[in-house]
Amino acid sequence: MDSMPVNWEALDTLIFDFAKSENLIDDSASAPSPPSSPSPSTPSSSSFHLRLLIRQIRRCLEAGEVDAAVDLLRLHAPSVLNDHRILFRLQKQKFIELLRKGTDEDRESAIDCLRTSLAPCALDAYPEAYEEFKHVLLALIYERSDNNSPVANEVSEKRRFEIAGLLSSILRAHLHAYDPLFAMTLRYLISIHKNFCSRQGVLSPISDLTERLLLEDRDLPATPIESLYEAPPFDEVDIQALAHAVELTRQGSVDSLRFAKGDLFQAFQNELCRMGMNISVLDELVHEYCIYRGFVDFSVASPPASGIQGIVRAINDDQSESGCLSQNSCLEVGNGNSKLSDGEASHTDVHMEASPNSSIDTVSMQSTDVEERFLCETNNHEDCSTSGTHLVGKVQKNRSHRIVERNKRKRWRGRDQKLEYTSEATVERCREEASQKLASVNIACSREDKYEALLGIKELASKGMAAEVVEEINAIDPTFFAQNPSLLFQLKQVEFLKLVSSGDHSGALKVACSYLGPLASSNAQLLKPLKETLLTLLKPKEVALSESLPLHALATSLQVATSKRLGIEQPQLMKILKATLYTHNEWFKLQMCKDRFEGLLKIDSLKDISGHSLLAAASKSDVDMGTHGSSQFTASSSNRMQEDGSSPVQSSARDMECDETAILKVMEFLALPRADAIHLLAQYNGNAEMVIQQIFA
Repeated sequence: MDSMPVNWEALDTLIFDFAKSENLIDDSASAPSPPSSPSPSTPSSSSFHLRLLIRQIRRCLEAGEVDAAVDLLRLHAPSVLNDHRILFRLQKQKFIELLRKGTDEDRESAIDCLRTSLAPCALDAYPEAYEEFKHVLLALIYERSDNNSPVANEVSEKRRFEIAGLLSSILRAHLHAYDPLFAMTLRYLISIHKNFCSRQGVLSPISDLTERLLLEDRDLPATPIESLYEAPPFDEVDIQALAHAVELTRQGSVDSLRFAKGDLFQAFQNELCRMGMNISVLDELVHEYCIYRGFVDFSVASPPASGIQGIVRAINDDQSESGCLSQNSCLEVGNGNSKLSDGEASHTDVHMEASPNSSIDTVSMQSTDVEERFLCETNNHEDCSTSGTHLVGKVQKNRSHRIVERNKRKRWRGRDQKLEYTSEATVERCREEASQKLASVNIACSREDKYEALLGIKELASKGMAAEVVEEINAIDPTFFAQNPSLLFQLKQVEFLKLVSSGDHSGALKVACSYLGPLASSNAQLLKPLKETLLTLLKPKEVALSESLPLHALATSLQVATSKRLGIEQPQLMKILKATLYTHNEWFKLQMCKDRFEGLLKIDSLKDISGHSLLAAASKSDVDMGTHGSSQFTASSSNRMQEDGSSPVQSSARDMECDETAILKVMEFLALPRADAIHLLAQYNGNAEMVIQQIFA
């Protein structure tokens, strides 16, 4: 799983769009934002505010503030309250919440709610509503603490979360306020990964991350209104595709399609967004990735402190007074409902130097002599230590080009939680986490030096400055290229192509003789790239660089390999994507069909490495960033399966092509996954009726 190649450029775009759409980064820099490819699926700022509204309504209901939720609905989505089913459930919950308070005054208010709101609503909400109304009256005489009472389920706090989830499902579809594309893609890939590992008996190498990230709970599904129950039957292919994609029953899939008026992709998005996800954990993973890739500055600044922020600010001030915290230290606290940061950090507007999806055509080749600034410079450069900090100091001392201009990066703002409901438990958790973060602030300072050195190498490589990259990496580790010859080959390849494009054929041949030839002679896999490189001598010089290795891919490979030497772990999101994309491939090989939703979620783009001409040849450097020995699958088997699309499990069924109608019939009647249906049909010569007879015989 760790060896699965991923298109980092596509992932950069997805994650950067997620951070922008969730308002996690400060995009108010004076300079224009980097160009990004327009996508109809990229959420707009209005969508962000609608998602914030839905989250606010959810928090109100989870806190038992039904009137506040109804007021927000009347103001922003009044048509939702026209559905008397929803209104009845809200009024019933309001009645329960008034009784929950326990005072005589609130009991009177609850009885008044019965007379004026709940009883009239029960008459025409839905057929069972009046019976539910009579049943909930029992809450007037039973104690809330009595778990054996007939209304124990009605008065439990679980009901709050159920109605909050149901209303969230309805509002998402009604307002078309779906989660950002990356969040939906991650939900889908992780759910398939869990299903695959469970079914195949494979131990997941990312189980600790997936369990924290994707929750077991789901919001209740939005049910179709009565007028749609007579809708024409849907295509069975759509029903089965939706059912197996998001683990629904067949009836659940039909109901979802009815609610979406037959739109398969809208139904799919509705179901994906029902899956619970820990937003705090996701934000932390995205922040880590953005720092690693250089999209945001290592230090963060916070909005004005209020509420929980004030707690952390007070802790921060106490530590600052005692000299334990420097001005440049950063504090970030993530929990279920908040993202907090040190208020002393700079509020200077910043912007990113290049687009996340920049390539040789979009990366600026100007101003290579830019100033590099480190917040925590190593004081003792003459220490003989081989630690990462000493190596970074060595790089700072030797380099002639300053490669990172920090004020051109975005500032991480974090999630604005002003509209979030916050419990006392959350506040206490913030106190504890803030103290823990402050204790490790000096470690963060030393890591910042390493990140700056790492990003500097990436920046030089993305500009095609191959000779400077070699010099910088040799200063960090003289043995690096001996262990990564393919990366040295690619760097010298870029140097060769630049010389050819400038008309210096003599200099290009000198590079080929000194480096490319010896490297290819010791590594047979590099012979073919060497021949293709030499062919550029015969082409016009202006097209030499246009056919070269994409600099973005090369810069990424160097960043990944160099980060290991500096002791910087790869982003955890990358581990998740590698493992889940691998299992996505394997899952649909078992299903013997193509994923109908991979284009919608950009999964095909994440897998597409065809545009990176030498990425396959450099796959070993990509494998090196994984955890050696931890994967249960090898790169060679992964590549083989990608090429022939086969799996040993499928060998018998693959020899016989089954009729699609027969497959769907067996899936429908026996409620089986597609792969099991195909295997059964293969045993009975593709005869669906015979399969069904044998099962029920």
